[in-house]
Amino acid sequence: MSVDKIMKDLQQAVLTYDPDAAVASTKEAIKAKIPPMDVIEGALVPAIEKVGDLFERMEIFLPDLMLAADAVKSSTALLLPLLPKEGKGRKATVVVATVQGDVHEIGKNIVASMLMARGFTVIDMGVDVKTSDLVETVKKEKARIICASALMSSTLGSQKDIVDYLISLKLRKSVAVLIGGGPTSKAWAKEIGADDWGADANAAVKLAEKYSKAR
Repeated sequence: MSVDKIMKDLQQAVLTYDPDAAVASTKEAIKAKIPPMDVIEGALVPAIEKVGDLFERMEIFLPDLMLAADAVKSSTALLLPLLPKEGKGRKATVVVATVQGDVHEIGKNIVASMLMARGFTVIDMGVDVKTSDLVETVKKEKARIICASALMSSTLGSQKDIVDYLISLKLRKSVAVLIGGGPTSKAWAKEIGADDWGADANAAVKLAEKYSKAR
């Protein structure tokens, strides 16, 4: 099977929300010895960008976006272990979490999958993550970016806690804090001292790209 055919098949698997087909095409890419980063940048990124654009234009809906993210996640699960742990081919380390007190994970999962497709090293801490645990992970992994999601108004304060905790440890200048979630806004990000706010997963990934270069 040609390289072009493999790449087109993988893109199509994402665009048709088919994780099994994504896995099959990814295995073909590995068998053909296509560099993992070439697969990510040449197939997964264009596909997930297209899905993100369709979602922004309301031509597809949240369930479609979730399924596309699952297809990407299935592919990256095979590709990421083959990437070098440091240096070329790896972007900044990003810690992704739903903040303390909040158990919603859909948006967080989509952001994590899209970041992985972009070649970031993603540490997904899950939901209801204690602020202290999140920041300790940032320290341990030398992460440069935090993506913190809050879907409940009652947990917005936990996003502020992250910023305050980083300040107390004198880590604030070295870590970009990006927030998102239904009740959040750009004004809220400014109020709590976060670096920026993403309206959706697509915006979050674009911001991660921006802040990975800025710091």
